[in-house]
Amino acid sequence: MPTQAKIALLAVTVLFSLMAVNQTATAPPNGGPEYTSDGELKFPENYREWVYLSTGFDMSYSPAAMQMDHHMFDNVFVNPEAYKKFQETGTWPDKTMLALEVRGAEGKGSINQRGNFQGTERMGLEIHVKDETRFPGKWAFFGFDDSKTSKMIPTEAACYSCHAAHAAVDTTFVQFYPTLLPIAKSKGTLSASYQKESEAPGKK
Repeated sequence: MPTQAKIALLAVTVLFSLMAVNQTATAPPNGGPEYTSDGELKFPENYREWVYLSTGFDMSYSPAAMQMDHHMFDNVFVNPEAYKKFQETGTWPDKTMLALEVRGAEGKGSINQRGNFQGTERMGLEIHVKDETRFPGKWAFFGFDDSKTSKMIPTEAACYSCHAAHAAVDTTFVQFYPTLLPIAKSKGTLSASYQKESEAPGKK
């Protein structure tokens, strides 16, 4: 092989090696969260390819949400790596990402004459992230509208007390995820506060 061709081939090989190293350095571990240099969470573009957990209808955790004058659906997804680990252990590993997607409910449309279906417009998206080395409480919330990055939602605005007091597993409302609640029960990972709440009169 001519010397110039060998040099060109070597240059191409080195270039692809550098590209591979760069991609490895910037890729999030195990498909986990990615942040900007100033600590904002990057929008997970592929969240609708994650594992689907559940859909709620007109659910609310705060008095303000109960004042809505329209119906809403919320869809919950989790990154596949975290889902797999939950199936094995009954709890969430570090770098878990749960996406809560909110869509408006629509009534009559096409052949549907009763009941509700989800609208095409996304009304909001909240990401619940577990990152033990980054957040003092291990978990944090981020809200997205049309932006590609988000600052952490302040503690007082994210209803952390609700999650701490009522969450079935590790600050998450697994009691509303029908495929995961039986796993948590079998693994013995349900929180004491949730078990006490579910055993209260009228809650069984």
